[in-house]
Amino acid sequence: MSNQTTPACEIKDAGLAPAGKSRIEWADRDMPVLKLIRDRFEKEKPLKGIRISVCAHVTTETANLARTLHAGGGDCLIIASNPLSTQDDVAAALVKEYGMRIFAIKGEDIPTYHKHIEIALDHKPQLIIDDGSDLVATLVKHRPNQIGEVIGTTEETTTGITRLIAMQKDGQLPFPTVAVNDAQTKHMFDNRYGTGQSTLDGIIRATNRLLAGRVLVVVGYGWCGKGTAMRGRGMGANIIVTEVDPIKAIEAVMDGFRVMPIKEAAPLGDIFVTVTGNRHVIDAQHFEQMKDGAIVCNSGHFDLELNLEALAKMATGRRKVREFMEEFTLKNGNRICVLAEGRLVNLSCAEGHPASVMDMSFANQALALEYLVKHKSELAAGLHRLPESVDVEIAQLKLKSLGIGIDKLTPEMIEYMSSWTVGT
Repeated sequence: MSNQTTPACEIKDAGLAPAGKSRIEWADRDMPVLKLIRDRFEKEKPLKGIRISVCAHVTTETANLARTLHAGGGDCLIIASNPLSTQDDVAAALVKEYGMRIFAIKGEDIPTYHKHIEIALDHKPQLIIDDGSDLVATLVKHRPNQIGEVIGTTEETTTGITRLIAMQKDGQLPFPTVAVNDAQTKHMFDNRYGTGQSTLDGIIRATNRLLAGRVLVVVGYGWCGKGTAMRGRGMGANIIVTEVDPIKAIEAVMDGFRVMPIKEAAPLGDIFVTVTGNRHVIDAQHFEQMKDGAIVCNSGHFDLELNLEALAKMATGRRKVREFMEEFTLKNGNRICVLAEGRLVNLSCAEGHPASVMDMSFANQALALEYLVKHKSELAAGLHRLPESVDVEIAQLKLKSLGIGIDKLTPEMIEYMSSWTVGT
């Protein structure tokens, strides 16, 4: 749809815009750091005239990031980074209320998802915000003629960073990329507290099951796994952690969780959550061992964490039980319930991370784009960390917004910390 006042877009229903605008404004109340950046961007226009393609979850929080980039003068086009994570009222509001170009519909099929990636690249982006690196990988593989136009990109998912590291190792990362996911004010808070709360929110909304007394198997103990296990324990669940990294595994043990291989956890779990960023971490042999009624879901970026093709082949029957829940019946009569087609359960079945934690993540995104533009002549191709000073600035702004003060080092403390001659 397009006319003189509305840019070309693909959304579900423009009539949803008023509800979306109200929810965007509600989220904005809990994103004071991003609002401060937006106010500055409005005055300074650090992104003026720069074409930006954003491949992200189209949520209320992302909408406020888009508003910030637009305030900074950016020419933005936004697509969904996951077929089930779009909030259709938000997409409508971004088009009708804020005049942006959005190509995102909740439940879009895979061909449509790939078509939207092509549309985002047709925008000839100079800056890219990517969740999962589909946009970057597609550009490098299929549109090498556009590489020279790219100032840089940002990536805020663990899955995407893993992919970019592989690209860099193969010599296939031809422009600067800021690893936003590696910023402390992102992964320590978004991944732990955001994923922890929103994953359980998604499971509860999809199943209406009580977590207290259930065995919750958390597959992976990175920051997302830590948050999920922590919040699950808080809801009264009995937590089992499975890991491949010995350091993370011993950390889970020290945190008070049972740790074992997934093949041993499979017959014990009532609910399984994958948060690894890897492929087929729950596979055919694990489905075979699960008890009747086991619930399986994923809170990593891509649905490949669950081998659903194998499950479908094993099943003698399958049916939809509830919205976003499909039941597979195995030959032994046991039923396995899969949530959200194995896609991000927190965004497919709920609303994703709360605004207050995305405030810091999206502050990182906005400042990372500004950093790429300011330093475009200096930055070499490959992965870069956002400067620690930016990380600290975001933390300081967040504390200030919460009305929290902290101590400062005295001159004597600074001298002690910086000298080897001052002893006890």
